[in-house]
Amino acid sequence: MQLFYNPNIDLETKEIIFSKEESRHIIKVLRKKEGDTLHITNGNGVLVTAEVIIASDKKCVANVVTAIQKEKEWNYHLHIAIAPTKNMDRLEWFVEKATEIGIDEITPIICDNSERKVVKTERLEKIMLAAMKQSLKYTKTTINPPVKFSDFITNNTDGILCIAHCETGDKKPLKTFSNTKDKITILIGPEGDFSNKEIKESEVKNFQPISLGKSRLRTETAALVATHTIHIIN
Repeated sequence: MQLFYNPNIDLETKEIIFSKEESRHIIKVLRKKEGDTLHITNGNGVLVTAEVIIASDKKCVANVVTAIQKEKEWNYHLHIAIAPTKNMDRLEWFVEKATEIGIDEITPIICDNSERKVVKTERLEKIMLAAMKQSLKYTKTTINPPVKFSDFITNNTDGILCIAHCETGDKKPLKTFSNTKDKITILIGPEGDFSNKEIKESEVKNFQPISLGKSRLRTETAALVATHTIHIIN
């Protein structure tokens, strides 16, 4: 099944007019013609089945046949706050794979040891949407704008709060917190790890230190391990 994304549709939509770019992809690349069926989601769980009535690469139009509300595939709300990697390809890889597995929010956090201070979320959004469609997800992952570490831990205080850092100390395995229907937020640090100051600040804000295993993991690997651990246990 080929899945398309249109944020403007809902259960009451009767007709869908695709943009010029989407129309060209549908007609020229996928070679859809009049009478063919399309599947479209709005990223909020609505799945629409529609029939192409105008097969133009400049303005493709489809009539809605059915529209249903799909339940989210996972029963928790996962928010990964990740320090952007020096090589953006690695962060983009995480966004793609986490979307395929299932995640609700991703926020780039700028830390004391961050080598990259600027993140263009527009590209991350495109990668996320492509992964969402490829993996047939009907729930869109929210890509938040970058934020400073201190601002993030001040403004995100609800649910289960965790921080994965490399310092020694008493840490609980992530699986201790993962069998839950609550919101869970996990902080993943940069290549140089969180600073001691940030670790202490997070503890004051009730972020609990967690372990992702005995190996020291790259930033994007740690974030994906956390995402998959929450997913597989639930």
